[in-house]
Amino acid sequence: MQVVLREIHDSDLPVFYRQMNDPEALRMAAFTAENPADRDAFDALWKRIRSSEVARTILADGDVVGSAAVYGVPGEREVTYWVDRAYWGRGVATAALRALITEVPERPLYARAAADNGGSRRVLEKCGFQVSAQAKGFANARGQEIDEVVLTLQH
Repeated sequence: MQVVLREIHDSDLPVFYRQMNDPEALRMAAFTAENPADRDAFDALWKRIRSSEVARTILADGDVVGSAAVYGVPGEREVTYWVDRAYWGRGVATAALRALITEVPERPLYARAAADNGGSRRVLEKCGFQVSAQAKGFANARGQEIDEVVLTLQH
């Protein structure tokens, strides 16, 4: 499967919205928007991301399958990604994240994942991130505070 990143097109946003409202994906991601179904909030978030961040659409064999971004202030920049559940476990997130961190040479880069999200942690570790801290945070998708891991990419 060929995985590439490209600039985000307006036509990608309805796909992202659908993906980010998948109940199983929301639970796994845990740290999500307070109300993922709020389309106005979704549109406002993506307007901000597209204007000020490094944000890309993930394509797998030409199909829109997710998004990847780097955001935050220098020295504290963080990666995030979302892949359609139909593509989990197929190497898409790893390939997309590798491509994204190649586009953004500054280090360190950080990432966060729910402590029980083994898939996301494996993706990050395959891309060179290492666990650097444990934390707790309120997970909107689960309605409670949960354990999370903070990972850092130094090189």
